Amino acid sequence: MDISVIVVNFNTRDLLRNCLNSVYRNICDISYEIIVVDNASQDGSLRMLETEFSQVTVIRNTRNLGFAAANNQAFDVMKGRYALLLNTDTIITEKSVFELLSFMEVHQETAIACGQLLNADGSKQNSIAKFPSLLTLLLHTPTLEYLFPRQYPSKRYHHNCPVEVDSGIGACLLIRKEALDKVGLFDESFFFFFEETDLSLRMKKAGWKIFYVPSAMIYHLQGQSVGKNLYSRILFYRSRYQYFRKWFSRPYTILIYVVLFGRLVINWTFALIANVITAGVFKKMREKWIVYSQLLLWHLRGCPDP
Repeated sequence: MDISVIVVNFNTRDLLRNCLNSVYRNICDISYEIIVVDNASQDGSLRMLETEFSQVTVIRNTRNLGFAAANNQAFDVMKGRYALLLNTDTIITEKSVFELLSFMEVHQETAIACGQLLNADGSKQNSIAKFPSLLTLLLHTPTLEYLFPRQYPSKRYHHNCPVEVDSGIGACLLIRKEALDKVGLFDESFFFFFEETDLSLRMKKAGWKIFYVPSAMIYHLQGQSVGKNLYSRILFYRSRYQYFRKWFSRPYTILIYVVLFGRLVINWTFALIANVITAGVFKKMREKWIVYSQLLLWHLRGCPDP
């Protein structure tokens, strides 16, 4: 079998339906299976799978294990030579999977390939990422992308051919099973966010390559599979600190913490000033200040598990 399509679901029934329909509609002339790992959804996702997609292999978890652990469950039972990881908020387009697979078949040194993610209106999203560092935090990635386009490829530049990158955004990744067998699966200590960054770094250190294939187009309804609430923001901070603790020295990690905390204080201050000036009449502005306040409190409490 060529590809095992793996989708992790948590209370995103309608998104999951659309994602699976796009798979059946657009993967042709490629042998594949679909594995859905459900992280204890309570929105009728399992019933929908039973009635509309009975041919799909479903792994049913009794609690939310997170993204890394759920994908690892699918990796353990997959039959394909490649794993196609899809978020439930993705819609693959015609030939997108064919483009990724064709590239991987020719370039055997490639462990992971990603395509170009698109917004619903067809505009480009960031689809690739540099490994995070103090430099990317201090100067902001967009600034580095503008100053050093070759070292920091991004959506603002048009690429006609595949480009080697550090990491792809985890919404859609084609991963070589052979590389997983040699390097290892996702680190399950990452509950959500940065697990693909960690895996890509391990792949790179083992001699494998990561490529961005711009001809593979995938629609991504960004943020809908995980949300943009306080919980998801805390998960992102938690995973980022965890990544730095794993790969960098303690002094370097402390410096990262200071930089991020300082940036958070600045954002909180400006949000407070904006609310005072406008007398708090704008709901979104009030909500932003509340989120910053809660994030600051979470940091001051020692960044406990959410």
